[in-house]
Amino acid sequence: MDELKIIADGIYVDCTFGGGGHSKAILERLSTNGKLVVFDQDEDAKRNIPANERLIFVEQNFRHLQRFLRLNNISVVDGILADLGVSSHQFDQPGRGFSTRYNGPLDMRMDKRQNKTAFDIVTTYSEQQLHKLFEQYGEVTNAKTLARAIVQIRQTVALKNIEDLKGAVRGIVKGNPNRYFAQVFQALRIEVNDELGALKEMLQQVPLLLKPGGRVVIITFHSLEDRLVKNFFRRGRFEEPDENPFTMTEQVNELRIITKKPITPGDKEKKQNPRSASAKLRVAEKIMMV
Repeated sequence: MDELKIIADGIYVDCTFGGGGHSKAILERLSTNGKLVVFDQDEDAKRNIPANERLIFVEQNFRHLQRFLRLNNISVVDGILADLGVSSHQFDQPGRGFSTRYNGPLDMRMDKRQNKTAFDIVTTYSEQQLHKLFEQYGEVTNAKTLARAIVQIRQTVALKNIEDLKGAVRGIVKGNPNRYFAQVFQALRIEVNDELGALKEMLQQVPLLLKPGGRVVIITFHSLEDRLVKNFFRRGRFEEPDENPFTMTEQVNELRIITKKPITPGDKEKKQNPRSASAKLRVAEKIMMV
């Protein structure tokens, strides 16, 4: 909240409404003229909407940020907040398939309206596709071995739920089983929900939507997300700058980094909320273009 530097009469966006904690804190700082637009693709989030005429709820992925702001006659905003990853509610619902702690369907969809599930991935993706996603999205040490094992096992074993998958590959687990399966599930979840693709699309819209002096505050929970946010804040794009001396195009970055290093939870917070342990908060501000 401090880093958002909330203006009482401003317009703000909470890209990841979830349980509504951040939105409640923003609303407390807004006047009767302020406005808050919240996005969440999970239909369960609707249960947490407060009765507040200053709040507009959009049941969509934040990759559609600009489109739905425009539909609500909003072209620019004073601040944008995104708390990425899975909400505690999603983790704690066995039927959603996000957690390795429970047996449940291999689902992992944040938006239940979409078709692709984790079951579809483990039963239809090729060995090469599985290898790539486990290696890139989960940083699984033996991603190639895991991919090959799944392709072989699924020919004779029905991988219908979480325990089926864990039991089928238990023999090839490297290191701590809890950490290993957490990495495997992270990879499947990112693929199911195209999380990195959605994050990229949202970040590219931020400079267009922020007023000069407006801030974007993003909390990430794994290195892939954090790298995207850090690079975009630093350069205004994701790819490395072109070092070709004959290239004349110069891309202007409209964001100024506020947090040189990410803000991370202290020992007290991590003890109170263990799920915050890997959180990194980065902040950038829209600069005045001369």
